[in-house]
Amino acid sequence: MAYWHFTTFLCTILHAVTLLKFSIGADTLRPNQTIVNGQTLISQSQIFEVGFFSPGASANSFLGIWYRNTPDVVCWVANRNNPITDPEGVFLAIARNGALVISGAGRVIWSANSSGRVASNPILQLLDTGNLVVVDEAGESSSPKSYIWQSFDYPSDTRLPGMDMVDNTDTGQEKYLTSWRNSDDPSPGNFSYRIENQGLAEMVIFQGTTKIYRTGQWNGLGFMGTPPYQSPAFKSNFEFKNDVLVSMSEIYNYSMVARLRIEPSGILQRYSMNEKKDKWNLVFTLPQDLCDNYGRCGPYGICNTDKTPICECLKGFAPKAQQEWDWSSGCARIRPLDCGDGDGFVGLSGVKFPDMLKFWLNTSMTIDECRAECLKNCNCTAYANPYRTGGRSGCLIWFGDLIDIREVPGADNKQILYIRLPVSELESTNLEKTQRKKKMPGKVRLTLAAAGVVFFCLICCTTLVIRRLKRQAERKNEDLELPLFRLSMIAAATNNFSNGNMIGEGGFGLVYKGNLSAEEEIAVKRLSKTSTQGLEEFKNEVILIVKLQHRNLVRLLGCCIEGEERLLIYEYMQNGSLDYFVFDETRRKLLTWPKRFDIIMGIARGLLYLHHDSRLRIIHRDLKTSNILLDANLNPKISDFGLARTSGCDQSVDRTKRVVGTYGYMAPEYAIDGKFSVKSDVFSMGVLLLEIVSGKRNRGFTYCGHHHSLLGHAWLLWQENKDLELIDECLNDTFVESQVKRCIQVGLLCVQRFPEDRPVMSSVLFMLGSEGVVLPQPKEPGFFMEGSCSNSAENHIRSTESNKGSITITELEPR
Repeated sequence: MAYWHFTTFLCTILHAVTLLKFSIGADTLRPNQTIVNGQTLISQSQIFEVGFFSPGASANSFLGIWYRNTPDVVCWVANRNNPITDPEGVFLAIARNGALVISGAGRVIWSANSSGRVASNPILQLLDTGNLVVVDEAGESSSPKSYIWQSFDYPSDTRLPGMDMVDNTDTGQEKYLTSWRNSDDPSPGNFSYRIENQGLAEMVIFQGTTKIYRTGQWNGLGFMGTPPYQSPAFKSNFEFKNDVLVSMSEIYNYSMVARLRIEPSGILQRYSMNEKKDKWNLVFTLPQDLCDNYGRCGPYGICNTDKTPICECLKGFAPKAQQEWDWSSGCARIRPLDCGDGDGFVGLSGVKFPDMLKFWLNTSMTIDECRAECLKNCNCTAYANPYRTGGRSGCLIWFGDLIDIREVPGADNKQILYIRLPVSELESTNLEKTQRKKKMPGKVRLTLAAAGVVFFCLICCTTLVIRRLKRQAERKNEDLELPLFRLSMIAAATNNFSNGNMIGEGGFGLVYKGNLSAEEEIAVKRLSKTSTQGLEEFKNEVILIVKLQHRNLVRLLGCCIEGEERLLIYEYMQNGSLDYFVFDETRRKLLTWPKRFDIIMGIARGLLYLHHDSRLRIIHRDLKTSNILLDANLNPKISDFGLARTSGCDQSVDRTKRVVGTYGYMAPEYAIDGKFSVKSDVFSMGVLLLEIVSGKRNRGFTYCGHHHSLLGHAWLLWQENKDLELIDECLNDTFVESQVKRCIQVGLLCVQRFPEDRPVMSSVLFMLGSEGVVLPQPKEPGFFMEGSCSNSAENHIRSTESNKGSITITELEPR
């Protein structure tokens, strides 16, 4: 009898497996079927796949959903807390009541119960949205409300379009993202991304229970600390109940494959798939810069990435700490509040409002009533109208410290934060100007206005005449919209371009120091007649740099075009280039670790500006130590834009047959195939990082134990957990271990072989400046398998590539 029961059971299992074999590749699993290791369901449009997988180098298995064309990108994991240690005999099945079960070795590893609804014929189906659902095949409706169970109700680390994030206090329901522990372990990590309804709704990244980033409050149009991403493809749906954000989701668009992921490092990144559906493009990263780090500048501090240092105190406040670099304690009032009519307010616009730690919110009060209400309470420190829709007014009052304020590029300047100060701290100039204007007779104002218009017209006419005369003296195609210097003036300033004034030489030509006056020093780049860079590079450098303004970019003062002479006039950098210090046995000692770290951060900020924040998106293409200039205070400035190119977007990849750059700094895809993008600059940034830390050049690096470059040497040390051996010996007394290790790891992330593995500059800057953040694990660096190059290979490299009978020749030109 027992034999008969066993035979019946075995036949049933074999029948079920046989049925499944016919449905492999289908999107549906039925109660008489199972999925075992190696078998999957595939969504109808072939986008998503569900089955068992092992992440990274892990030996454990999990049930998950991934993208079929990029199977390493997993967007949902079922048994995050219950890894399968032995996949033999493990299977997924759906019970007759609609429950999902992962079983193996006679025990239940993971289960998901239905919502309580009874289904006459439950099936498991993988939808094109990436949602794994249990539905009643006999049911008439296929709407989400009819789902008996769905994976979208249990998010992992990824939000897909159509998936709700929920914070519903009425039902007690919460849906939020939780990071993986690391790339090999999908169990819940330390970071989460969720809705927070504390007064006004905002999105927050937590590390445990500690905030590390917040979007800023919802103002009716968007989250005020995050400029809206202008793309018609990404549309969000928000559901509010009594000003409480109950749920939010991205509207599903079948033509766009996108995802939002909280990384194991705590960084939130949005990706979209390219047109070929085989690669992911990074759209944005949050936090996007150091000012996004929660409370970066402490209480009553305000953060601005365009300033050095990035932190400063609000008006009427002074730093608590004496050290300029320590802003953790924030600022304190210079004079105490008078608590009454003796206080006033100063307006601050274009900022993310402080966190609502202690607050009072009224949704109908006018802004004048709000001001009066604040003055009634001695603990009130600021007030604002939190809304920006339909003329709606309200009152938000802060009590106690004001924390996590930052200036937001492109923010709405009409939304103003009013900070309470004693009258003695308020500027009287604006008030006096206003009163003087009110007292001024109308006729006088009219006369002054008319005189101003006439004066303005005269200036415009004079300027136009002068400009026309200058243009007539120049070639038609050489108008570069930049102040023009006379050749005689520059010759006098440089002592007629004497050798004694020569301070450098590059691919462009010679560089001279000059003095326009006793106070103003200049650097003059003179185009050599034998230069490999000609008029095209000259114009390119002028056209690009004249539109760039950043404290970590060298400032172009003007140019000179007379006859055959082509001159560029720059601000003079007293300390020359970075390589003059970092590779010199004596001068390197002047660059202590704090100063080197400041230089690294300055270069990163400058490169981020070029890639993301400038009017033009610039790829530098020749980032190296000799193109990093240092001013009198050793602040870094990126220079030499002769090879730079504009780019349409972060993910655009261009190709050139004329590869120009500097050996040791060029990315593999650029040096070999002529392909360049912002990720090419990121590779160069990684080389710079490792050179600054080690004090050694990547090109020409030698080590007795192997033949790898500096990048390979750093990679080997990092794998052996000996990364601190890379550090320059002269830094032994000044280095900060956590910063050095972070710089080395970020450097290795930047020099990874494949461009899609490298971070964007916003992520680089965030990782460099964030203590305690778990960083991704770097993969093998570019050129890792290469040994030392021969001289002939260094001088000239050619690669040929045959494609349907055509031959493309890539020439590599050293500089």
